[in-house]
Amino acid sequence: MTGLLLHEGDNVAVVTRAVARGEMVEAGGEQVVALQDIPALHKIALADIPKGAHVRKYGYSVGISEGIRAGEHVHTHNLVSGLKREDEYEYTPRLSPAAAYENRKFYGYRRADGRVGVRNQILVLPTVGCINNVCEEIARIARERCGYADICAAVHPYGCSQLHDDLEGTRRILAGLGSNPNNGGVLVVSLGCENNTLKEFLPCLSLSDPSRLRILRAQEAGDEIEAGVALVSQLAELVKADKRVPCRLSDLTVGLKCGGSDALSGVTANPVVGALADKIVGAGGNCIMTEIPEMFGAEQLLLCRCADRDIFGSLADVIQDFKKYFTDHGESVGENPSPGNKEGGITTLEEKSLGCVLKGGHSPVCGVVRYGGTVSAKGLTVLEAPGNDGAAATALAAAGAQVVLFTTGRGTPLGTVVPTLKIATNRSLAENKPKWIDYDASRAFEIGVDGAAEELMEVLLKTAGGQTCKAEKNNSREIAVWKRGVTL
Repeated sequence: MTGLLLHEGDNVAVVTRAVARGEMVEAGGEQVVALQDIPALHKIALADIPKGAHVRKYGYSVGISEGIRAGEHVHTHNLVSGLKREDEYEYTPRLSPAAAYENRKFYGYRRADGRVGVRNQILVLPTVGCINNVCEEIARIARERCGYADICAAVHPYGCSQLHDDLEGTRRILAGLGSNPNNGGVLVVSLGCENNTLKEFLPCLSLSDPSRLRILRAQEAGDEIEAGVALVSQLAELVKADKRVPCRLSDLTVGLKCGGSDALSGVTANPVVGALADKIVGAGGNCIMTEIPEMFGAEQLLLCRCADRDIFGSLADVIQDFKKYFTDHGESVGENPSPGNKEGGITTLEEKSLGCVLKGGHSPVCGVVRYGGTVSAKGLTVLEAPGNDGAAATALAAAGAQVVLFTTGRGTPLGTVVPTLKIATNRSLAENKPKWIDYDASRAFEIGVDGAAEELMEVLLKTAGGQTCKAEKNNSREIAVWKRGVTL
């Protein structure tokens, strides 16, 4: 078989390898002769698709035909997005509660407020980008002097020359990162003259144990680096005494992310992560989906899963606000797939979105959180954030995720300040980039989606219990803030 038919109603198939002109492609019991050379994982038309007709994949429209013949390569030259700015959404609930799943055990750090950390890091957190180097030096020297390796500086370029909602977004993201239960201690470093003042920032923090917080005002310290190292040394003595204790899957909040997608993202990795997400929810745990622009074209599927009308309204508002954000800046709501996505066989945003939302499984949407907010509802929550890998992963960590599951078809080394597991869509990537990839989801072709989800569950629980993931081994702990306002 050289083609994958993903739904019986589809009029295109995905070729599993590069196909030469004149070669016969078989998919779902149908056969068609390729009229051109077609790259691996790209689409071939199984029938004539007249101009203006819908091209269907996953059983849904992924765009509008420009006039396609059976056997043609279907891509950017003959398929265009059908997305538009205004959509009317209806609340027609179709809810499938997650099946009960064993509340599996792992060993984590039980915090004073009952939350659980899967790491016991000391986070050096600058309130403003002007002191990034100071914070990195504090973390570097403290690691050497304290004999404690898990000390990390969350550097970023913002916190000053921002106003109103833009500044508030930065403040909330930084506070969320500082409040994540993976932190055994936090040193907040302020310059002293920035817009993100300590007076306004500190009340936003919600640490598990306020005694694990230290504060440094750099402009007031004689030697700010030595002063910072001394404060981190105090925290190191506290965290060294912390011990892992038995915890449960229900203690986890897991972020769901995809980046560098290819045509197998919606076939292997995202469905596998979706099946795992349903298991986590079924055990009483939490999952967070984000990347709102990568829901355009598939949003109605999520809106039908909202647990009640209020949640439906909140999610519809987030999606419409994001579309307005695009059009206010003169951008089409359909211009999202990156050059790498397109090389990997994804043509339109609808196609990307339909594969993207699969990583959220099938559980009801139980909450919607705006950018910089933290998750409180049990189950599956949708978080407002862009599709940008760094900004989305950071927002997930700030919302309370102790681990991020990151699917990728093209590959990326990116990680954030919580363990970021990379799940490959295809074997080639997993074999070529073993220093990036934690799990090969192409295993789904051999053992099924559910079988692969069970294997990935083992990786998740081992990671939660302290096993180092590839991004951590590579010391990849970046953060990125979504800046939306003017710079003074």
